[in-house]
Amino acid sequence: MYRARFRDPAGSIRDGEYDPATDTVAFGGDEYALSDPDIDVLAPTDPSKIVCIGRNYADHAEELGNDVPDRPLLFLKPPNAVASHGDTVTVPAGKDRIDWEAEFAVVIGEQCKSVDAADAMDVVAGFTCMNDVSNREDQNKEQNWVRGKAFDGAAPLGPVLATPDEVPADASVELRVNGETKQSSDREHMIFDVPTLIEEITTYLTLEPGDVIATGTPEGVGALADGDTVEVEIEGVGTLEHDVRVP
Repeated sequence: MYRARFRDPAGSIRDGEYDPATDTVAFGGDEYALSDPDIDVLAPTDPSKIVCIGRNYADHAEELGNDVPDRPLLFLKPPNAVASHGDTVTVPAGKDRIDWEAEFAVVIGEQCKSVDAADAMDVVAGFTCMNDVSNREDQNKEQNWVRGKAFDGAAPLGPVLATPDEVPADASVELRVNGETKQSSDREHMIFDVPTLIEEITTYLTLEPGDVIATGTPEGVGALADGDTVEVEIEGVGTLEHDVRVP
């Protein structure tokens, strides 16, 4: 099953069942085409926090000249970082390099703490696509990565939420910039899988319904330019698309 959040023509925020065959979402007996210009597609969740994983693909660690971690590397993105499918993300001005990072994102379905890996999928509502837009200049200058990772719009999410049964265990993860493939991998290449990440994170943090775990990016990161169109496609989920503005 697929879910989509959207703003209807009256301005109300709705959450309905999405049909990928017709690109429509049903709510309250009505059906809306997401291509309708009077409909605003919203990020499929409104998280209290996004817990991100660094260097969770060995090839990405290698391309940045970093060691593979022996435990998940955790950092946070706040709610202001969320952007939606179809948005134009305005990145910080005057920076040497702002990168794309395709990510397989996990959406939490219930409040949870101290979850064993064996039970982790019980707390998962579904999966979606994310671009971990990264300000490398400031990321390389600080340890907490607030300037590097937490700026407004730094976490485009979407377009929909797919329940776990819709997404293959080896689902492909691909990113394209202006139609050209830049990243191509699959979730089986993660160093730490989803249950392991949930167990580790909930050892320290309470996760709330709607919270997101961004599971890391594969190799192929690169610099964004003004006017770029970015697509993140995950098999079984769909394609998140957004534009980029560099002031």
